[in-house]
Amino acid sequence: MKLFVGIDVSSQELEACFMNADGDNFESFTVPNNLHGASHLRDRIVVAADKLAVSEIHIGLEATSVYSWHPAMYFHQDPALRERKTKVFTLNPKLICKFREAYADMDKTDRLDAWVIADRLRFGRLTTTLVMQEQYIALQRLTRMRFHLVHNLAREKQYFLQNLFYKCNAFTTEVDSSVFGHALMEMLSEKFSLDDIAEMNVTDLADYLRDKGRNRFPDPERVARCIQQAARASYRLSKVVEDSIDLVLGTSIESIRSIQKQLKDLDKAIERILDGIPGAQCLLSVPGIGKVYAAGLLGELGDIERFKDQAAVAKYAGLTWRKHQSGAFEAEHTARIKSGNRFLRYYLVEAANSVRLRDEEFGEYYRKKYNEVPRNQHKRALVLTARKLVRLVDVLLRNGQLYTPRRKVNSAKN
Repeated sequence: MKLFVGIDVSSQELEACFMNADGDNFESFTVPNNLHGASHLRDRIVVAADKLAVSEIHIGLEATSVYSWHPAMYFHQDPALRERKTKVFTLNPKLICKFREAYADMDKTDRLDAWVIADRLRFGRLTTTLVMQEQYIALQRLTRMRFHLVHNLAREKQYFLQNLFYKCNAFTTEVDSSVFGHALMEMLSEKFSLDDIAEMNVTDLADYLRDKGRNRFPDPERVARCIQQAARASYRLSKVVEDSIDLVLGTSIESIRSIQKQLKDLDKAIERILDGIPGAQCLLSVPGIGKVYAAGLLGELGDIERFKDQAAVAKYAGLTWRKHQSGAFEAEHTARIKSGNRFLRYYLVEAANSVRLRDEEFGEYYRKKYNEVPRNQHKRALVLTARKLVRLVDVLLRNGQLYTPRRKVNSAKN
């Protein structure tokens, strides 16, 4: 016999519902969403489990932002619950919402939500327990913060270029975008006017770029001439507007530098945790998967044994296509599911794009899929290549083996 505990989570309270295998609700109550409330709920679960002599306890919570994380981890790690073979599930709210639709005209209350969650647990067929070990959670927090900062950096650079157009509107057409970096930011932060840049000696400007760019420009003289050409071709601003734009550019530059420094600190912390996680070397052995992609994949996947097989991993990432079949008809073109872990999907797609450039097998597969359709070739081929990468990642992590190019790996045993 199993005990099913559905918990509706809010920022303030945990609404619990105890249900047996027959679907009978024999206890419902509310506790605060804090350590004392979770401890009291744990005690009630233990008492009920011992009274009913259950063989297993299933606890389910909706993944409601950050509110469900602490209770889920508490119940997952509690020694008394572990002794009683407890599994903790954090459920996608969409799953619960669709399950609720089977009950016509049901009211929407916290107590009924807890009952629906418990009944969904009783129904079973849940692919994975989504509570991960602490090392994976720590890595996930870092990689998601890095994801956030990278997108902020791209947005800040775009904002910088928009304001740069006011100061030097010909920059985007005359200067290669690859020169955007430390040297250009140093030049603009020192508030050179367009006339100052236009009148500088090309050799002096090239030396300035060489120094500030740390000798990263392959041809500093050419870059210097392009910058001067852009400065001479641009509109001139009044003093008051130019001062304002200089201040905006300077502020944007400081934001960019701050984000870049934060990214370096995060990368060091990610590398420290990654070195101690099993499976990291398996992913790093794949050409094109570096430490950033390996950390992102492991941080979202956790222990691969949480998933039944590679198909479950693909579904978790949202890289699954619905089938549409009726009688003898079966649709050739179907839509990808819109659910799934968007962070895992992001890292799989980005990693697939990198791997297909470095591995012959993945490159051939990408080109084959690219040539199959007349529209959206790259996007479609890349997503399908990511789906192929899921199979490789699953095999490597499940078997603990390194990737050997041009050699087929054995399928993992389910």
